[in-house]
Parts: sequence; C-alpha cells; structure tokens
Amino acid sequence: MNPSHLDAARDILRRTFGHAEFRGRQGEVIGEILAGRSALAVLPTGGGKSVCYQIPAMLRPGLGLVVSPLIVLMTDQVAGLQQAGVAAARIDSTGEAWERTQTWDRIEAGQLDLLYLSPEGLMSPGMLERLARIPLSIIAIDEAHCVSQWGHDFRKEYRALGRLADVFPAVPRLAVTATADSRTREDIRSELRLEGAAEFVASFARPELILSAERKQGTGRKRVADLVASRPNRSGVIYAGSRDGVETLAQSLSETGVPALAYHAGLEASLRARRLETFLEADAAVMVATIAFGMGVDKPDVRYVIHADPPASVEAYWQEIGRAGRDGEPAEGITLYSAADMAWAFRRLDGREVEDQVKSVQGRKVRQLYAMLDGTGCRSAAVRRYFGEDGVDRCGQCDACLGTLTTVDATEAARKALSATYRLNGRFGRGRLVDHLLGKTKAPSNFEAGLSTFGIGQEISATGWRNLIDQLLFDGLLKEDPNEGRPLIGLGDIDPVRAVLKGEQTVALRQALDTPADEPARSTRARKRPKDVQADLSGTDQRVFDALRAWRRDEAQRQHLPPYVIFHDRTLVEISQLRPRDLDTLGTVGGVGEGKLKRYGEAVLQVLKAEA
Repeated sequence: MNPSHLDAARDILRRTFGHAEFRGRQGEVIGEILAGRSALAVLPTGGGKSVCYQIPAMLRPGLGLVVSPLIVLMTDQVAGLQQAGVAAARIDSTGEAWERTQTWDRIEAGQLDLLYLSPEGLMSPGMLERLARIPLSIIAIDEAHCVSQWGHDFRKEYRALGRLADVFPAVPRLAVTATADSRTREDIRSELRLEGAAEFVASFARPELILSAERKQGTGRKRVADLVASRPNRSGVIYAGSRDGVETLAQSLSETGVPALAYHAGLEASLRARRLETFLEADAAVMVATIAFGMGVDKPDVRYVIHADPPASVEAYWQEIGRAGRDGEPAEGITLYSAADMAWAFRRLDGREVEDQVKSVQGRKVRQLYAMLDGTGCRSAAVRRYFGEDGVDRCGQCDACLGTLTTVDATEAARKALSATYRLNGRFGRGRLVDHLLGKTKAPSNFEAGLSTFGIGQEISATGWRNLIDQLLFDGLLKEDPNEGRPLIGLGDIDPVRAVLKGEQTVALRQALDTPADEPARSTRARKRPKDVQADLSGTDQRVFDALRAWRRDEAQRQHLPPYVIFHDRTLVEISQLRPRDLDTLGTVGGVGEGKLKRYGEAVLQVLKAEA
C-alpha cells in the first residue's frame, strides 16, 4: 500500500485516540482496507480490533458501516468514539423515532463517519435499499465467529450477511473476531464471501492473564465465595451455568457484603440494562452472570473472571476469560470444573437438533476443553496451540507453570476401576462402584460378592476412588450414561481401555489418591497474584491519582457514562506521574487524543493544580 496512507492512519491514531503506534497486526489490517481490499482479521480480545475499521472509516470517503451483534456493545463503542470527537451513531430497537430521523439526516448530509447496526437491523425491510444509495467507505462485521456453526456462538442471522458482497461489491469488507480456529476461519470466509481476502491472524497470547483451573469440591460455590473474598475492591465477573445458579450465587455473595449483581436472559431487559450500567460505572463490582453477559462487555478494569461452571469450548473459554485485563494490566482467569460438568455438556449436546457432523465436532471441542482444564501443561500455551500457533512457549505464570499441579501414577488403581466397571456391566453409578471397590456394598448379591474385583481397592479411600473415577471420565476411559438423572458408569473408548489394562498406557492423577474431599490439593508455592495498576505510585502520585479518579467519577456520573470511556486508569496513572502543567504536555500522555484534550484538558489541569 501507499506508505502515506499508513502515515495518515497513524496520525489519526495519535490525534484521535492518543496512541503513538499501532499494536500487533493493526497496521497491516488497516493498510489492506485503505487499499480498498477486503480482509479477515483474528486479533486477541483487548488487541484493538475496533481501530482496524474505525480508522479506515475516518480516512476513506463515505460512511463506515459496522455490524455488531449486541446493542450494549454498539452503545459502548459509539460512546467512546463520541468522547474522542468521532462522528459515530447507532440505529437499534431502543432508539426513539426522532433519533433515527436525526441520524439519517446526518448520514445523508455526509456528517457521519461510522454507523453501527445489528445484523437483524441491517437486513430489515428497506435498510439495505436505503444504504445502497449512500456511499460506503467500509463494511465491518464484528464478532464474525458468530457466522460459523463450528464456533461457540453461532447465530443464524449472521449467515445472511453474505449478501453484502452482492449489494456492495465495490466496498471493502472486514470480518473481525478474537476467537476462531482454522475450521471456523474457513467457514467465515465461505459464508461471508471472503474467499480471496487476505487473512491476518495475530498471536492469541494474553500475557496479562494469570490462568488457573481447579476441580470442584461439591458445587464449588463455597470456593467461589472464598476466591471473591480474597479479592476485595476489585471488579470481577463470575460465570454460572444456569439462571438459578446465577441468582443463588449473587445473593449469597451480597449477603457477605460483596457488591454482586445477577445478570441473565430471564430478567427484564430494562433491569439487565440497569445492572450492566451499574457494573460498568462502578470502580469495583462483581457481576454474576450466564453467558448472556458476554461480547458486549468492554469494561477495561475487570481484574478477574471466575467460571463457577466451565464454559462450552476453548473458544468460549478464551472469549469469556478475555473479559479480564482489557486494559493490559495483570488479571486472573480461574475455572472450576468437574466430571459432572463434562457429562452435562455431552447431555446438552445430545439434546441439540443439529447435524451429526456438527455434533461430532462440538463433542470433540468439549473433550479438548476438559483436556486443557484437567491437564498439567501450561494453560496459555495449550490455548494458543489449539488456535494453531506454532513455537509456543510456556507463560511462566499459570498454575501449571508455577508448579502448583502435581501428579501421581495411578495406573494400577485405574486397572482395578476399569476391571470392576467391566464386571458390573455398566449397571451402577459411581457411588456403588466405589462401594464395590472398597467391599462395602450393603447386602451385595452373591454374584457381586463373588466377583474378583469386590473389595480389591481397600487401600485407597472413598475420596481417592472418586477422584480417580473423575480422572478416568476426563480421559474418556469411563463414560456416564445419563439414565434420566441417575447416571450409570460404563467403559469408555475401548482401545485406550485395553491399552491401560495391558500396561501399554499409564494414567496420571492430578492429586494423591487419599486426599480428603474437603482438603483439595493446594500448592505450597505462592500463586502469582496481579497487582493494581497504581501499585507502583509513590505517596504523592497516589494522592494525585485518587483526586483524578474522583474527578473522573463525578464527570462520568454527570454524563451518565462509564468512567473508562473518559480515561482509563493507566492514563490517569501516567498523568499522576508526569503531572503536566500545560495542555501541550498533557497531550503527550497515552490515551489523551485531541478530542479528549479539548474536552477535559483544562479540568485535569485544575485537579493537578489543586493537588500541587
């Protein structure tokens, strides 16, 4: 591309968004669009995907059209653009008729750079015809993984977006997402008619995320409460698998003084909106939610995400964990899981009315997720390899890298459990299997008592056997038949089972066989914990930072905006350390573009003067 085009893009990046240079592959993607060519970009959560279409829309003649799946996501981006002085608007079902009229007047007068629409809104009667009369600079399809049935958030309405290639053949189109493996990327290309477009896939590394996973003890709710209690005054997100689970967990946390909010699709839309607004505007709040609380969350200072129930796939895991640390500062992703969760995932998949091929692929994704969660290798590296990255190094900070996970050879015990399961012929649940191995079955039949496996495992505790059965379920050596809510244990994949029984394959267990259920294995090494963004501030700098944060909070409340839309914490930290005395110096701070300098510069200088 013409180097002058990228210089112009870099100038907008600096003047409008307050950043000196592009990150990762942003410059390449922008260059492709400025050259008038379509592209597919897979950039990590927090990697600046929006800049890749916002800047071309501001540079190329015409209106930039952004297709986004969620109203809250559109609202957040439009508010941020307007704060930066960019002419942006949205049209959605929540707007008043006069607002839509006003927006169309601005579009037809050529006064708007960016228009945000949902896929349903774009394909509604008359919308395409009206837009076809408007010169367009770019069409961006955000969260493009939604188009693929192989992905984790398939939405049928996204499939219709392939029509855009026919309606706007001369307009460059950009499909962007944070999570797409190679098969999903192929599907995006096919469905959106991007077969010849360039593909830009950045590293999926999120070095700011400190990852860990723990097997649940019971429902895991007490463990969640303990994790939250040890992280006071921080914003966090907790994902639960059901609406009832969300309500119960949010209530129990609230009763302990945690500012917890419940969020799920069963709540009225107005209540969801109020709770989301509260969460986004708070310096510290905890949102307990189902996956209904997902792609629209752009709060940069979320310091932890806890999965009280595990996600559906590695893609969903990476997207949901990615809600933390979007400001680039250290954050945590903690997942609790169990074999029962995995069994439920397969039951839910079996109940879906989808093609067998899709069901097979999704089943493999479930296995891959639990292999990552229950594995002993670096979690970040496992995710990156899943997405096709080569030459991946260990992160050095997850629970596996820090040596918090230990394994023991449980092959001999596994042989006993598999043999007992075979002889019981899949007729009993795990409790009865454990009793059989311990020889504690109440009133056993002559048949059972006569089996060679009856009482063969008395050297191991009942808890140890339950842990091992979980491990064998994760490994696919055992499987659970739902049996209408009374699961039965049977043998899994026959070839690996034979390999274990013949001594050709070993079984490693993540904790000792005799670990009591109420004393989950914990590392003796201290887990790495993220520090606050202002942790390195001196006493004076901290006082200035607190004053700036108080000013920002008041200003945000006055405008009814989330505080981070005005300035991120990182920007306030830099201002606190630099303490500029004039607007020119303030304008050199990262995150202070011309629009925000003009809007807030004098107010910031007044705060600094008062704290001098």
